[in-house]
Amino acid sequence: MGRSRGGLTTKVHALTDAQGLPVKLALTPGQAHDANGAAMLLTDVTDGGVVLGDKAYDADWIRERIEAQGVAPNIPDKANRKRRHRFSKALYKERNHVERFFNRIKHFRHVAMRFEKLATNYLAMIKLASIRVWLRTRKPGIGCPDQGLLSGQEQPR
Repeated sequence: MGRSRGGLTTKVHALTDAQGLPVKLALTPGQAHDANGAAMLLTDVTDGGVVLGDKAYDADWIRERIEAQGVAPNIPDKANRKRRHRFSKALYKERNHVERFFNRIKHFRHVAMRFEKLATNYLAMIKLASIRVWLRTRKPGIGCPDQGLLSGQEQPR
């Protein structure tokens, strides 16, 4: 989630749906490459969708893993890549939903300041913040038995 006085800190990797709601989360050390986080996230990706990623995820093994699950990768090629892949700039613009998710969880002080010393506790705080993001954006009537409770309106006490 950025830099600290000690150098690079923990990286948070997220797999989100089309609305920017988190589906899977993973942590890696700050010095690790982003592709290491992709290995944890790209299991059981839903069929027929598109996976959007930035240039850090441009690796042949990542693309093969995505395609093996019946999903299309839309990842821009690195500048040094010899063989170019198909890439849709219009579709890539939807990646901002992932960035919006990270912006939303940074509004939670425990996530932004990282008070937790252990990675498992920090991941738990990120998951709690993610649950709150889910609850704030969830609309009544969409898989919700209590249609009035999660509507975003104040409930009388």
